[in-house]
Amino acid sequence: MKIQTILIISIITFFFCNSSFAQQKVQMVRLAKIVIDSSQLENYKTMLKEEIETSVRVEPGVITLYAVSEKEHPTHITILEIYADTAAYKSHLQTPHFIKYKTGTKDMVKSLDLVPADPIVPGMKIK
Repeated sequence: MKIQTILIISIITFFFCNSSFAQQKVQMVRLAKIVIDSSQLENYKTMLKEEIETSVRVEPGVITLYAVSEKEHPTHITILEIYADTAAYKSHLQTPHFIKYKTGTKDMVKSLDLVPADPIVPGMKIK
């Protein structure tokens, strides 16, 4: 009886650990909606560009950081953030380039709203 129980547990564990469900990481996706002081917009954009380019280049867990500004309100910036998982996001927050960006832009940002999001087509590759 004990051998059968151990065998059943072993089989269940094998299938669970090797299933695509168990191996699939859940991406962390969100929108960062930011309003910038208009007198500092160009400086902000320069710092944001440096931070995004560095993050995407050196951090394997950063899938994409894609920033846009509204045509009618150029000080309103939205960043689509996609990380491999929550651990990748937490790691990103500790990088020197993110800390430099965050401290360097703190007086430029008038408001920041972080909006959690769910991808409609999960795992979609961005070209």
